[in-house]
Order: sequence, then structure tokens, then C-alpha cells
Amino acid sequence: MEAVCVSAWRGKDKSQELERLATLAGEASAEAASSSAQLATTVPPAPPDLTAGAFFDVDNTMMMGASIFYFARGLAARKFFTSADLAGFVWDQVKFRIGGRENKADIKTHRERALSFVAGRTVEELTTMSEEIYDELMADKIWSGTRALAQMHLDAGQRVWLVTATPIELAAIISRRLGLTGALGTVAETKDGVYTGRLVGDMLHGRAKAHAVRALASREGLNLKRCTAYSDSQNDVPMLSVVGTAVAVNPDSGLRDVARARGWEIRDFRTGRKAARIGVPSVLGAGAVAGAVAAGMAYRRR
Repeated sequence: MEAVCVSAWRGKDKSQELERLATLAGEASAEAASSSAQLATTVPPAPPDLTAGAFFDVDNTMMMGASIFYFARGLAARKFFTSADLAGFVWDQVKFRIGGRENKADIKTHRERALSFVAGRTVEELTTMSEEIYDELMADKIWSGTRALAQMHLDAGQRVWLVTATPIELAAIISRRLGLTGALGTVAETKDGVYTGRLVGDMLHGRAKAHAVRALASREGLNLKRCTAYSDSQNDVPMLSVVGTAVAVNPDSGLRDVARARGWEIRDFRTGRKAARIGVPSVLGAGAVAGAVAAGMAYRRR
């Protein structure tokens, strides 16, 4: 009986530690996102709607496949690691593209590999290479349907953030290239502009994404009930659950089941259907329809 109690206590301690790391990761990501959010360079087509916003997962939601794989491929071309290391990333990518699912073992592996190849490198160096790698390998992998959804929020005067386990530096570049407000991503610890090989908290994954969204909403004055979140993965149910409107995009089987059970919208762009399938009124809400009509018309069924 004593052994059972000790085991239960250790399990509780581990759960509390994981929650602490997830919270720390979320807060660090929100801080980084707030400080790096880009300012609009043009006059928005609709009056700013400062209390509503949208949050988009990246892998298989905004982008076909896993961004960390493309990043790794680009780094391999620059001799950051061996062909054997890249083969591991390729295998993970194959599993992800075929099964559409993430698992904890793969996430842990990604984290360990990422930390090993950035330790000792400068932030400036990684940022420059991230820009190049996006242009080379990612720019043509964006789902046009999901991109249209993001644009509809922007046209309605709302701010739009990416939320991803991808390093914050790369996430910010993807966001900037898509003309979005900013990004929440995994924050790697740095000292004097050099990566230490440690994370601030943990990867921005699962519950950490929900913590990041809450923390950013607090910083930016968002009303989460007026916000929308998009993802393909069952792992993002915590994030999808903290906003007023949740949308499953290219969902894995687990998320599809949850979406159906909870009455969430489902959008699937993998079948070649036009982005006109997007339901503008239900996604943005009646108050934002006027600002989104122009964007929606461009994607009507032909």
C-alpha cells in the first residue's frame, strides 16, 4: 500500500512539473510574440477590431507537412548535421504526412535534435538561415484555403497569430512573410545572443499552446470568447477549447471526432475543393462579415 501511495505521489509531482513547464513555455512565447508583433504597413480595409483575433497552428494547418522537417532539410544542406540525422527527420515526416498524427515520442525526438544542432549558434545566424530556408522550401507549401481564412480575419480588422512548436525565430518569419500579426513558438534560451541548448520551459505543444494563447490575450487585451483558433491535430484541443470559435482544418481522425462531438467547424483543403467552401459568417461572426466579403468573393466556387 505504501508503494502505491509513493507511486501516485511521484505521478502527481511529474504532472505538476509538466504543467509548470507548459505554463512557462506559454508565457515565454507570449512575451516574445508581443515584443516582435509586426505593425501594419498599410491602412486596414476595415476598422480595427482590437478585442477579436485568430490563432493558426502551422504544421498541416497553414502549411503542408511539418515546418521543422523543411527547416532541418535546409540546415542539412548547409552542413549543420549528417545525412543520417536528416534520414530521421525524413522518416518522421513520412509518418506525419501519411498518418497526420503527432506523438509524444516524435515531439521529444524533435526537441532533442533541435537543441543539439542550435547550441552554440547565434540568433542572428539562425534567423538569416531561416529566411533563406523559408524561401527555398516552405513558401510554396502554404495551404491557399487556410491562408484565405487568415486573410479574412485581417480584412475584418482582426489580428492573426501563428501558434506552433516550431522555434519562435522561424515562426516569426513565416508569420511576417504571410503578412500576419505575429507568432507564438518554442523559445530557446539564449545568452549574449547565443543559444545555450536549453528551452525556456518546454516545447510549445499541447497544453503549452493554450497557456500561450491565454497569456497573449491578457497582454493584448483580447476577449477569447471573440477569438477563433484553427488546427489539424487532436493535440491542440486545449488551444481550441480556450477560444469562442474552434475550427478543425485538415483534421486528423482524433480531432475530427472531437470536432463532430463538440459541434466545431471542419475545413478540409486536402481534397482539392475550392476555398469557397469556407463559411465566412460562421467563422468570423456576423459583425465581421462585411469586412470579409471582398476576400471571400475571390475564393468563391467557380
